[in-house]
Amino acid sequence: MTAVRRAAAGLALLLAAACTAPTPPRGQAGTTAGTVCAPPSGVPEAETATTIDVIEQAYFCILGNYYSGPTLDARSLLTAGFLALTQEINRGGRDVPEAIMPALTGDRKADWAAFETAYRKITDQVPDLRDKLAVVTLEGIVAALGDNHAHWAHDFKRPLDYYDGDGYGLGVEANVDVAQANGDTPRVALPPLFVTTVLGGAAKAAGLRPGDVIQSINGTPPFFDGAATPAIAGLYPDYPEARPVELRLLRQATGRRWTVTLRPGPYERDLATLQVVRSKLLDDGIAYVRMTGFAPDSANRVFKAITRLRTGRALAGVVLDLRGNGGGSPVEATRLLSAFVHGKVTAYQCAVDGRCSTSWTDDTVELLHLPLVVLVDQGCASACEHTSAAVKDLRIGRLVGTRTAGVISGPARSYLLANNTLLVFPDRHHLGPGREVIDRIGVPPDHYVPLTAQDAAAGRDPALAKALTLLHE
Repeated sequence: MTAVRRAAAGLALLLAAACTAPTPPRGQAGTTAGTVCAPPSGVPEAETATTIDVIEQAYFCILGNYYSGPTLDARSLLTAGFLALTQEINRGGRDVPEAIMPALTGDRKADWAAFETAYRKITDQVPDLRDKLAVVTLEGIVAALGDNHAHWAHDFKRPLDYYDGDGYGLGVEANVDVAQANGDTPRVALPPLFVTTVLGGAAKAAGLRPGDVIQSINGTPPFFDGAATPAIAGLYPDYPEARPVELRLLRQATGRRWTVTLRPGPYERDLATLQVVRSKLLDDGIAYVRMTGFAPDSANRVFKAITRLRTGRALAGVVLDLRGNGGGSPVEATRLLSAFVHGKVTAYQCAVDGRCSTSWTDDTVELLHLPLVVLVDQGCASACEHTSAAVKDLRIGRLVGTRTAGVISGPARSYLLANNTLLVFPDRHHLGPGREVIDRIGVPPDHYVPLTAQDAAAGRDPALAKALTLLHE
């Protein structure tokens, strides 16, 4: 799974859990009796069936708590839910004569009543599909928000032989991820498609290497007329998808062309790559720190790593590698920034009416007083973009690499539904220190240094090389 997808899925759950406890949800004026939602007080119990009552609770929870809920046209949510409902019926080769979208007026409660009446009439005709129809309807309503930090967390399954630290899929990452291929991020995907990392599993067993160019996926080219095709999604299957994937490959250094068939499955990842913070001393006294997520206490781990590298020597600067960092806690992002600057606003969290709260630096954090270069790419999302925008806007350091993901609508909060599942979405919209919108746009680097297939094949890191040059100027 790529970094951006982790931000929208697994890491979003971490962030949601981290952000729900401090403050209660905002006013529940949009909810009806019996449908109030609230942050979970602990780990949810086992999931129960999704029903029309749960869908109602989620609908009013969104309207009462989502950051643009007061101005949201609720008809768009109901229309999306109804579309998902009818599509699922059709997917089974069936239809229902009564499956007609009711007229909606814009009155949120009246429209819900009309929707519920139609929904019950339809599902009564296909009782064997009732459970599945409830699930897809709720998924459709949440998807209608078009928000990269909004999702419904339910029915999470793992392979039977999975253990913490496993990956699942083909065991390969490429320079284009599924979010870019599907148009879910603003990042433009550029040809060629090539392997950047071999994580393990089928890709490792087949002998794939960084730099190998992927010319086709299941017979379909990854680019057509200069644009990425949905075929790229085939590189990133999620559990329990197990269909084999055929890749046509080119190794440019030797001219070899060949075809391999990879079958998705669980694979053991290198334990070193699972560390949130890794560090080492580079030549000429440069501290290199790679941070793969903003997990609890990760900022402190960065500080300890730099202190350890600094012991007995003078450091010339810090390279903070945030490439592929899918985000996490905004509190950790603010603490990390606070080691490089004090007395500054690192971000704004705003309601739809323009009222904003501020994220100030934590000035109890000791300043490092070291030059900073931050490495970023299209996998830097959410809290990673909070950090990147602040580094750029506040002139804390320089950004090197490629534009970030543009996946930072706002800090996600989770709300417990009656079936013990979590509805996750932001109740504030994120703006950078200059009050600029980052969501769907991303943060541009100060120095644009993309990775090429030739670089990957040769094991070169041009962004890191540029960072070292900047620190030695």
